[in-house]
Amino acid sequence: MRTAQDAKAMAKSIRQSLAEKAIEISHGEALEIVARQFGCDNWNILSAKLEKEAASPPDGISFTQPVPIVRIFDEARAMDFYLGFLGFGLDWQHRFHAGAPLYCQVSLGGMRLHLSEHSGDASPGCNSVVYMKGVEAWQKSLVAKDYKYNRPGLEKQEWGMECQVIDPFGNRIRFMEQ
Repeated sequence: MRTAQDAKAMAKSIRQSLAEKAIEISHGEALEIVARQFGCDNWNILSAKLEKEAASPPDGISFTQPVPIVRIFDEARAMDFYLGFLGFGLDWQHRFHAGAPLYCQVSLGGMRLHLSEHSGDASPGCNSVVYMKGVEAWQKSLVAKDYKYNRPGLEKQEWGMECQVIDPFGNRIRFMEQ
């Protein structure tokens, strides 16, 4: 069995088979029977287990956190924003030759971004979401830097607290704490 839909189909089949023998049970009772058949204490546990399995890649395959590519147009302004204001570190940089566009990686904690001056790598004005803990302290630390071009606020949204920054090229990073 691969999905909760498969388990629900089994429950429906059980109900139909029992009904043919004049034994009536509710759909919920049939789901509980299916759960026990698969060694789970109740339907909620089986359903969660199936959901997790359905969302997992096949054995031997794993993913790491994606790294957004952010389009930049001016190296000095990008470094002032990402290294100076946000406090990222420069991990590495690459150019095909002197005078070629910059491609680099910046990081802070577990977050990594690729910054690119190459026109085909990304579209300006991207919107990235970064889930984090301590967004209120993060926002206060950014405001305390008194950066000339950005004074991010803190907003309470349905999904939690959010602090948003926009780089000099119109790219937005939304730092969210759920």
